[in-house]
Amino acid sequence: MNQFMLLGFIAFGGAFGACARYLISELCVVLLGKGFPYGTLTVNIVGSLIMGVLMSSLNQGIIEAAPCRPIIGLGFLGALTTFSTFSMDNVILMQQGEVIKAGLNILLNVTLSITACFIGFQLMKS
Repeated sequence: MNQFMLLGFIAFGGAFGACARYLISELCVVLLGKGFPYGTLTVNIVGSLIMGVLMSSLNQGIIEAAPCRPIIGLGFLGALTTFSTFSMDNVILMQQGEVIKAGLNILLNVTLSITACFIGFQLMKS
């Protein structure tokens, strides 16, 4: 696969990932309110689950790396999940004096995202 095609695959996946992130974040605000960064937490957990499924599927040869890895792994999941938003959410919570919420957000994002990735990987094991 040439570099131009690879970049096209990544951009294609990224467009869908960015839209999914926006829609999920907005849905979380509607359903759960703005008092906690539920949107970021949700996309990080879902993205980690999908990454686990993707990597396990690639390792087992269930799907081929090209073009799935660039489209899903780099493009879609790269745009869906975000560490920068996670960081900013926590800075804002701390600036608002919500240190416990910030700590809870950090704990939940790290623990649940890693757990979701592990579960996704295990789901695809034969």
